[in-house]
Amino acid sequence: MQLFPKLRRKGRGENLRNSNYSYACARVRAMKSKLLPKDTYSKILNMGIDQITKTIEESEYKQDIDILAREYSGVDLIEHALNRNLAVTFTKILDISEGEPNYLLGKYLKKYDIWGIKTILRGKYYNASPEEIKENLISAGKFSYEFLSELARKDSYTDVISALENTDYYPILKQYDGTNLTDIENKLEKEYYKDLFISVHELKSKSSKIFADFVGTEIDIKNLRTLFRLKMSGVNPDEIRELMIEGGHRLKMKDIEGLLPLSFEDFLSAIDKYSYWYNFSDVVSSDMESLIDLETQLLKQNVKFASSISHVYPLSIVPIMDYILNKKVEVDNLRIIIRGKAAGLEKEVIRKQLVI
Repeated sequence: MQLFPKLRRKGRGENLRNSNYSYACARVRAMKSKLLPKDTYSKILNMGIDQITKTIEESEYKQDIDILAREYSGVDLIEHALNRNLAVTFTKILDISEGEPNYLLGKYLKKYDIWGIKTILRGKYYNASPEEIKENLISAGKFSYEFLSELARKDSYTDVISALENTDYYPILKQYDGTNLTDIENKLEKEYYKDLFISVHELKSKSSKIFADFVGTEIDIKNLRTLFRLKMSGVNPDEIRELMIEGGHRLKMKDIEGLLPLSFEDFLSAIDKYSYWYNFSDVVSSDMESLIDLETQLLKQNVKFASSISHVYPLSIVPIMDYILNKKVEVDNLRIIIRGKAAGLEKEVIRKQLVI
């Protein structure tokens, strides 16, 4: 059995009339019922790394750990097992969906192809080893783990980009000169969302409209995180503008334009008119030094939004997206705990970063 099996990339989204929302949503609800109970995190926080590994092995990650235990141990084993499980899980969802949900999910999960490219280029930039790069690869998009691993083993960023010459990402990647990594990452992100919205709007269905709202909320969260981070750092408004992503659900570009020239204090006063404010107002202030609490609250807002609309539209793309988001949160929570433990962080420091 392969450590990271080649995952099937079915093109079943082409016949959009044969959508199977009822079946796919039922399967996804069954999968969601197997997510770790929220109180599991408190228990794991009191464990050592070996105990955490054993606990995770008794859950849905057992097969991943059993397979990868031949090659890895300790923190490395859990890191690779989490990434493998996420990739296999998302590909399973693609396999059980047909028509429109398969098409939309295929477009959405391309974000992991971009994540892989960014991770590899960043690794080359900082002279990370192939193994260090592979710890952060998630083959949940169209790129297989084998392909991404091959890219990670390339000698230089130019070799990586050459290997991607026949992909949609090459026109942007060929602009990379070894120094403008942030600019390239931003362009890849913007192009991803632009392509995603074009695909969604072409469908003109009720489910695709709800999907657009979901993606728009995700963009709002990203833009808010970027705004806070750069406002705190006193970055020039023009530089911040370049990093903003169009397509937000509640925070439109015209709203962002009004926030850009404001000082950090005035920015905090102005942003309280948006509904998101009530979810993080208690963790922000003009003298805040860290964004950890804010970013955790923003992620919680995203999870809350997906959960609320999944009940309103039970036979649509939303319950599927709700599960995908919650599964990603579970993996991220486990990763935060294991990394925090390995770094010797206090329990409360780790707990504040968890999305529960």
